[in-house]
Amino acid sequence: MTNTNKILTAVGIGLAAGAVLGLLFAPRKGSDTRELLAKKGTKITGTIKDGIHEGQKKFNSLKDGFKEGLNTINKKVEEVM
Repeated sequence: MTNTNKILTAVGIGLAAGAVLGLLFAPRKGSDTRELLAKKGTKITGTIKDGIHEGQKKFNSLKDGFKEGLNTINKKVEEVM
């Protein structure tokens, strides 16, 4: 295991432990905390989906531009030959 993997593992364990302790000592009732977590989870999921959608649009745009560039190069090569 590399140092980077060890560090990332330790950070992940620390975050998980912090989240568990935060929930255990939270000043809210359990039902309120679960509702809050559900709302935040839904919001995060929507944000991730939006990001993926934007990424796909950018990728498709780059792909189309790349195809156009290749077509232009092919035409120029055919003209030269």
